[in-house]
Amino acid sequence: MLRSSRRVGARFVAFLRADSAGVRAGFLALLISSGGDLVTGVTFATISNTLNLLPGLVVLVPAAIGMRGNVFGGLGSRLGTLIHTGTFRLSARVDTEVGQNMSAAILSSLSTAALLAVLAKLMCEMLIKGPSISIADFMVVSVIGAILSSIVVLVLTVAVAAFCANRDLDLDNVAAPIVTAAGDIVTLPSLFVATYLLGIHLLTPVIAIACVVVGVGAGAVGIGARALPILRRIVIESLPILALAGVVDILAGITIQNRFASFLKYPALLVMVPAFLEDSGSLGAILAARVSTKLHLGTLGDGSWRAAVDDVMLVYLYAIPVFVFLGLTSSVVATVLNKASPGTVEMLAVSLIAGFMATTASVIVGFYAAVATYRFGLDPDNHSIPLVTSSLDLLGALSLILAIVILGLA
Repeated sequence: MLRSSRRVGARFVAFLRADSAGVRAGFLALLISSGGDLVTGVTFATISNTLNLLPGLVVLVPAAIGMRGNVFGGLGSRLGTLIHTGTFRLSARVDTEVGQNMSAAILSSLSTAALLAVLAKLMCEMLIKGPSISIADFMVVSVIGAILSSIVVLVLTVAVAAFCANRDLDLDNVAAPIVTAAGDIVTLPSLFVATYLLGIHLLTPVIAIACVVVGVGAGAVGIGARALPILRRIVIESLPILALAGVVDILAGITIQNRFASFLKYPALLVMVPAFLEDSGSLGAILAARVSTKLHLGTLGDGSWRAAVDDVMLVYLYAIPVFVFLGLTSSVVATVLNKASPGTVEMLAVSLIAGFMATTASVIVGFYAAVATYRFGLDPDNHSIPLVTSSLDLLGALSLILAIVILGLA
């Protein structure tokens, strides 16, 4: 047993040394994304009055934020595969591989935004007591927020891919945390800006109808684009799994909504929420992207856990400093902003306890999502990321709330 542990340890050290630049880039990307998501957390805590004035909107927030990560995280994973296979070429033409991937991401983002509005309203009616905003309001906030945020996240995703390709860095280690953090940072303010279009007589319903046309039209264009086979395949494969991911993300929103009183008691915990969910999803997405790439390249052996032990250990190694950093910085930010906090030790404890549970969930979900989609003949790049990030939004929210309950902060 001891010899076996030593062999595993020695192999893992060799694994880290073989890709030391990529591992460091992954650490840096996770820490940067955690810091960036604290900005989202501050925004989340700051707009709590708006969330109270627009009942049900908080249910849409994790789904809208998560969808940007799902769509553009999948784009990053596909671009990473193109880099590994030597076919990544930037071009302004839509009919190129990169062009079709970019177009598919935009069309998927817009069509799923319209779908999220409908799902959010339906699930609010079924699972939450009390009133909620109208379907027209959900549609305007969701689609306008998607339009504003998707452009920014698309540009960043392609820029990161080009940077990694030029510097010979592993995009699988970098794309998930950077892209999902960007989605978080940009999407929440975009949703907030879109709320200014609500409650305007005649104008709001007209904008809502236009949003429906944009959403349905985007899906129709993607599905009917027979002259662009890569784009069409991505949209057809992605939309069902993105719809499922949207349902799971909305359940995460309902979970937070139902425990919102705990977060209002200590707004410092609210500051932690976006970064915690993003980090949980990023860790799972990193593993899924690494496994996905190895499946494409045929280097995963028999596809069992043993072939991915080094990747699993890397995820846990990433998790330790990330959740320590998150617990400490959330407490510091809350203190600076004069937000009520249970204390630095308690914040660190919440982050580490919930982080351990979420990391374990991310490893299980990330690995099996990549392997299962590949074995069913599906493209792991189109299915693994949405499955992983949406599942971990829900599991991360549950882990966070469970840690709060365990520590008696509820």
